[in-house]
Amino acid sequence: MSDIREPAAVYEYTHVVQYYETDAMRVVHHSNYIRWMEECRLDYMAKLGLPYDKMEENGVIVPVISASCEYKEATRYGETVKIIGEMERFDGLRFFLTYRITDPAGDVLHAVGRTGHCFLNRNMKPINIKKTAPEIYEVFRYFK
Repeated sequence: MSDIREPAAVYEYTHVVQYYETDAMRVVHHSNYIRWMEECRLDYMAKLGLPYDKMEENGVIVPVISASCEYKEATRYGETVKIIGEMERFDGLRFFLTYRITDPAGDVLHAVGRTGHCFLNRNMKPINIKKTAPEIYEVFRYFK
């Protein structure tokens, strides 16, 4: 995890809607928006030099502790969406991201969401990330 970069608070991720993500009307099933938020978050973390698999190899687990989504405008098969993730807050133990899912131009708001996460050790116990993994803390401290 030595390739850590100074983080940008806002990150954009693009996704093309797949047929299997839709229902009989070719409208995206509501559960997929949460998956897209996860795709965005994992890509964001990897770009920061903190891929989840590497953190886990170093004994740091980052589970989802909360997730919410408000649906605004239907998304359909074949459309491209832009997921804009923004680091909302970091308090040393937990961090929260917000998401806006739009069309590529940003003119149509399809959904807004939020996820919360914490840092745990392999025994699923909360850890002080500053002491346990200072290289991870160095990235997140910008969001305090």
